[in-house]
Amino acid sequence: MKPFILLSCIAIFLACQNKPEPAVPAKPVIVETPPDEVFPPSAYTQLIWSDEFDGSIINLTKWQHEINDNGGGNNELQYYTAEPANSFVKDGNLVIEAIKETYKTRSYTSARLNTKNKADFKYGKIEVRAKLPKGQGVWPAIWMLPTDEEFGGWPKSGEIDIMELVGHKANTVHGTVHYGQAWPNNQYKGTFTVLPAGDFSNDFHVFSIVWERNLIRWYLDETQFFSIKPADLSPHHYPFNARFHLLLNVAVGGNWPGNPDATTVFPQRMLVDYVRVYQRKE
Repeated sequence: MKPFILLSCIAIFLACQNKPEPAVPAKPVIVETPPDEVFPPSAYTQLIWSDEFDGSIINLTKWQHEINDNGGGNNELQYYTAEPANSFVKDGNLVIEAIKETYKTRSYTSARLNTKNKADFKYGKIEVRAKLPKGQGVWPAIWMLPTDEEFGGWPKSGEIDIMELVGHKANTVHGTVHYGQAWPNNQYKGTFTVLPAGDFSNDFHVFSIVWERNLIRWYLDETQFFSIKPADLSPHHYPFNARFHLLLNVAVGGNWPGNPDATTVFPQRMLVDYVRVYQRKE
């Protein structure tokens, strides 16, 4: 019996040795989209468009006036005109002046200029040096709208607010994006930054964004205070990888700042020293 038992054990051992290895599940292959490159503001050194406002008149090859009294969709009170009293160049600055006066259907006038179809941009560093007005109901803005509206009307194709100030908080500026579906399902996301002393009517400051694919960063005097990327807008579409144009204006009244009151002094001016757009040198 022992030889048989020995042979049986050897056979069992060899059978075990010849048994195929159990299948090991293959590791899943994960294909990741490479992250978009992020560059500091100092990388943007190639000036591709600018207005230094060193002439005697507004350069209408670069800017155009919007003329309307539609309230900007915000119940604003001004009539935007092309009158020389509301927008002009003086002492190396573009001046946008809000005036309390009766003009057609309104009791205030001001100006709103844009670069649509004259200078449209996709990515880069946009930099504006400006001195801002103040007072209850005064609302200066440096901002951008989509040129092609490829995703639909406002705000589906986006809005980039480089700088907004509501005049009763003259030491605070806001950076914001608007997106989402048509009102009342529109969305916005933003923040604000506050001067440590004084307010934005005391001196010039530099307002800028660095706008890259899938990332926008906001700066005040070269210090970053906000950023936005697609994940921040989820589950909504990110519409900011498209062409946009610039706008400069001073609004009066509206849902956000409220209307002027007895404390508001007119006229109020926004002075723009320059507007510059840079790209990176490849």
